[in-house]
Amino acid sequence: MRKLLFTTILIAGFICQTKAQEISKHALGFRLGDNDGFGGEISYQTKLNTKNRLEIDLGLRNTKYRNAWKLSGIYQWVWNIDDGFNWYAGFGAGIGTWNHKDKYKDDFDDGLFVNGDGNIGIEYNFDIPLLVSIDFRPEFGIVNNYGDNLDFDLALSLRYQF
Repeated sequence: MRKLLFTTILIAGFICQTKAQEISKHALGFRLGDNDGFGGEISYQTKLNTKNRLEIDLGLRNTKYRNAWKLSGIYQWVWNIDDGFNWYAGFGAGIGTWNHKDKYKDDFDDGLFVNGDGNIGIEYNFDIPLLVSIDFRPEFGIVNNYGDNLDFDLALSLRYQF
């Protein structure tokens, strides 16, 4: 069943890739999500060619006992599903700092981290210059990860296109 689903998605991706699509030259907005605490990111996308773009996000995450900031860069492939409706996938990396206070004892820890990121999502490009997307970003801790070795970030994004 998994092989059939994967093959169907792969074939649909190649078929959708041959259709005309439009990636905006620039998009700037917010990405709101949650992995280790709700946080927001300022998100910027720039078109590299007709099928690829680069997304750069600068964000903050915080909970009662943990705070972090992160800068991520994601290289994405974009495939058109239907007029204005796209799906995308990509990979990249992130760097940031974190601090953590233990809730049961007076213990404080902080550090710098580096992680590898994957990314998959869907988006809708409205006739007005608005891009709305939902994406899933697994983050793999490489150096001094601030959470587990693997975090899952699910987010909603709103971007102005220009």
